[in-house]
Amino acid sequence: MRFLIPLLIAAAPALADAPVVEDVRASQSGNSWRFDVTLSHPDTGWDHYADGWQVELPSGKVLGFRELLHPHVNEQPFTRSLSGVAIPADAKILHIRARDNVDGWAEDVFILQLD
Repeated sequence: MRFLIPLLIAAAPALADAPVVEDVRASQSGNSWRFDVTLSHPDTGWDHYADGWQVELPSGKVLGFRELLHPHVNEQPFTRSLSGVAIPADAKILHIRARDNVDGWAEDVFILQLD
């Protein structure tokens, strides 16, 4: 029984919900793009909240970052935008990845196919 407590403590971080990119809308204007990204995360307040998302190439190169400056406890899911993102002309697929201020970057990405 005394081994049960350390085991539960070690497993606790695995139970945390990562932020999830629910939807992405992308629009091009001239040479730059605007991204409207909808996230969900069980924000609990300043101690644990989704604090950003980024636009990446499949290689991992970051093309744009949107910082989220406060928790969205009572606004889930929520949408925030980022404009002025330069996308290479040959890019056909982008990854949108979210993070929170406790666990960092989510492993799962939203895959966006550009037309």
